[in-house]
Amino acid sequence: MTEMNFEGWTCPLPLQNYPTIVMGHGAGGKMMNDLIAHLFAPLFDNDLLGQMGDSTALDLGALNAGGRLAFSTDSFVVSPIIFPGGDIGDLAVNGTVNDIAMSGAKPLYLSAGFILEEGLAMDTLGAIAASMANAARKAEVQVVTGDTKVVNKGHGDGIYINTSGFGIIPEGVHISAKNARPGDVILVSGTMGDHGMAIMSKREGLQFESQIMSDTAPLHGMIAEMLAVTKDIHTLRDATRGGLSAVLNELAGASQVGIEFEETKIPVTPAVNAACEMLGLDPLYIANEGKLVAIVAPEVAEEVLDVMQKNEYGKDAAIIGTVTEAHPKRVVAKTAIGGSRVVDLPAGELLPRIC
Repeated sequence: MTEMNFEGWTCPLPLQNYPTIVMGHGAGGKMMNDLIAHLFAPLFDNDLLGQMGDSTALDLGALNAGGRLAFSTDSFVVSPIIFPGGDIGDLAVNGTVNDIAMSGAKPLYLSAGFILEEGLAMDTLGAIAASMANAARKAEVQVVTGDTKVVNKGHGDGIYINTSGFGIIPEGVHISAKNARPGDVILVSGTMGDHGMAIMSKREGLQFESQIMSDTAPLHGMIAEMLAVTKDIHTLRDATRGGLSAVLNELAGASQVGIEFEETKIPVTPAVNAACEMLGLDPLYIANEGKLVAIVAPEVAEEVLDVMQKNEYGKDAAIIGTVTEAHPKRVVAKTAIGGSRVVDLPAGELLPRIC
């Protein structure tokens, strides 16, 4: 974990005197004002956040963008809050950015709500907030409004974060879970199960030759490159909780189609594969935080794949299957030995508290 320099926060003496969060930091008085003014505000600094009202006024006309509005919200309760490859801060930004991007939208603005537990180390909070601010800058979005609450020790597991956000869907883009058609081609943007197994390996203290790192990343840039090639992208979905299996089942149900894919074409790193075998888990059911599933018209599939593979977040992208009229609302995997099996929705929560 990065060591935080309290002097770098230009904090007044009252905030420096508290190495951990106390109930007063959520009470609405001077301590709360100091926390916001000298920790959160400098990290997320922009003119819109600087309005510091109960809401932020946004001039949508100044965006000079047609199209429609995409809006999303998500809450993050991951445990541990810092894990290989990321933390709850960048996860909160990337998670909402990606949810907005799956409609083809360009994400623009986020809100950030922090629920802090009494006793949370101030340097841990600083590291997470800094990570969140860095992720927002990398994703080219602004945090324009926020909220802070403090709960009693034992009632908050350190920190919970809610992020909401919106972006603009360009004209001519019509991406929906209901748009998959028989004959369409299914692509994934990279290796499956990285985030979930990074969390699990940290919890269980598992050691591998290559450390498993979370794949948390913003995907809207790659999606914009895909849309620059063709608007004939029918469906996009990020494969988070429930992994690839959940996404494919949701899309098959929404579009009333069947889905078939080849297990051998699913990219999985050796370390994730080994961890799953050790724990008796299936990579198809493990969460990701920087991978997407795309369903596209067959005539543009290779071109879209090429664009994805040239992007830093899609270098391991692969075509894995097709949409079919057969077995509507069912997902079928073709196994390595030539058989077939039905891939159903996950039963229960295989890995709790992973996002």
